[in-house]
Amino acid sequence: MYYERLSGERIRCLICPRKCIVGAAGRGYCRVRENVGGKYCTVVYGRVCTYHVDPIEKKPLFHFLPGTSAFSLATVGCNLECKFCQNWEISQEKPENLPATDMPPAKVVESAVLLKAPTIAYTYTEPTVYYEFMLDTARKGREEGLKNVMISAGYINPDPLVGLTRALDAIKIDLKGFTPDFYAKTCNATLPPVLDSIATVKKAGTWIEIVHLVIPTLNDSDKETDAMCKWLHENVGDEVPLHFTRFYPIYRLANLPPTPVAAVERAREIALARGLKYVYVGNVPAKHPGESTYCPKCGQIVIERAGYTILSNRLRAGKCSKCNASVAGVWS
Repeated sequence: MYYERLSGERIRCLICPRKCIVGAAGRGYCRVRENVGGKYCTVVYGRVCTYHVDPIEKKPLFHFLPGTSAFSLATVGCNLECKFCQNWEISQEKPENLPATDMPPAKVVESAVLLKAPTIAYTYTEPTVYYEFMLDTARKGREEGLKNVMISAGYINPDPLVGLTRALDAIKIDLKGFTPDFYAKTCNATLPPVLDSIATVKKAGTWIEIVHLVIPTLNDSDKETDAMCKWLHENVGDEVPLHFTRFYPIYRLANLPPTPVAAVERAREIALARGLKYVYVGNVPAKHPGESTYCPKCGQIVIERAGYTILSNRLRAGKCSKCNASVAGVWS
């Protein structure tokens, strides 16, 4: 899906902002979409390289069926090259170099039902690159009463993204930084398409949550954090949850130190001061107040968390049990 034919059996891919022009027998930047005689084909459809049952909080999605599990899967491939990728062994590899399980949409849905997971999560690598497999699986899952969520960098063109919003129940987007320089040097990508994706998902009415990994010296300035929070407040409102998570040395940024807990706490303070209602910290040791959800009206803890564990849930049909104020999210 989403490509156009050019002269001489070349094609232009239209799935993401790179718009790769691919010659005969060539592949796009993602390494998993191939030009076969002028027809663009996916080489990872139903070829799952990893799958697990995870808490939905691990995605992280905090306002989406809290306390439930997600059947989580990925294929090989990505259309970014983030120097801090946690799953670089599969995201940056060619599909022929790694083993895969044959898992077409019907088998994915069957597995989720068997494992009593109410949600299928497309995650670990970048689901944009296995778009057709995700879309077909999500549609099949809905037929069986399952929900579907995409864990993404948001580096996707508007038309295919709108198509996804009609099949998915939630999308988590990693807003990796808020400067063009950060995206260019650290992710080999550009910022504006990610911002467009966030606005597109919000406009479509699909539930969205944002994650920002705070990396020491690269994207952790108060000025950048404040600018990002200001943009979110003005463009998607005050009810989109924002997660600030700690970085740990990995992949090509193993030379940097872990993010101090104080840095994500400071980022959370900036976001709350900008008027965002639901702001979290992640990857913090022990139980932290910034992991819980608070009623925006009376301040009561409505969902108390420690890491991925729900300690208590005081929501009643999506409302605070104390003052009856509504809390934004997908609760059933």
